[in-house]
Amino acid sequence: MTLFIQCTSPLIDPADLDAAVTTVASGKAEVSFAAVADHGFHWAVGENGEAVAVGHEKLHRPRRQDREPRFRETGAFYAMDTEGFLAAGHRFFGRVQVHEVPGEHGIDIDTEADLLLAELTLPDEPAAISVDAVITDFDGVHTPDTAYVDEHGTETVRVSRSDGMGVARLRAAGVKFLILSKEANPVVAARAAKLKVEVAHGIENKAEYLAQWLADESINPARVAYVGNDINDLGAMSLVGWPIAVADANEQVHRAARHRLSRKGGYGAVRELAELVLAAR
Repeated sequence: MTLFIQCTSPLIDPADLDAAVTTVASGKAEVSFAAVADHGFHWAVGENGEAVAVGHEKLHRPRRQDREPRFRETGAFYAMDTEGFLAAGHRFFGRVQVHEVPGEHGIDIDTEADLLLAELTLPDEPAAISVDAVITDFDGVHTPDTAYVDEHGTETVRVSRSDGMGVARLRAAGVKFLILSKEANPVVAARAAKLKVEVAHGIENKAEYLAQWLADESINPARVAYVGNDINDLGAMSLVGWPIAVADANEQVHRAARHRLSRKGGYGAVRELAELVLAAR
């Protein structure tokens, strides 16, 4: 069998995949594909610009819900007999069966509007995040993205003790932890020392540093969470399986994130992520 799944369809229920596979594996059909029921009235535009009814009579107007449905191919998945697929050279051959999926699973991302709709539809609260390492920015993640400056130019920052407990629990569970920051102020290193975690600060190219760090540590990037808040985190976020945004992150960071935390930077965001990571262990 060949199972073709398209990444532009983010809402796929594994049970629907199983059912389509079973249809082909049992010999009921050579092809089973995802589709949603469509009770709508369809029209085409004729050569003279006049609307032409398609699949219905324009003089007969039943209620939509009383019409026999047509089925719209979602593009999400196709289960196919491999031998027949290779012989035909395309995905529809032999006996073809529709596998109906819920209407809300019919989203196919072709435009930015489709993407926004998918983001609104997808659940945004994972019960757990299974990773082997957590990487965080510092300013705006461990802090509220502010600094106190005295008359001598000395900067201090505000941090969360709750975050500190979260980091300690991650360390105890064997989760690697790295603070990766562009900020050169020694306060970053001082906080990392307090937390007893690795730190790299004054880093201009976070993505380049992170890629090398992951290679050196032999960590699968797909099993890494990176927590960011601003646009200089986007490169590093793109390298990992779990890009995470704090609640008050820049909008571009929110769009790039796989998960948005409910807490702001410096107000327990790191602790919130720690609990999600620990829940998976």
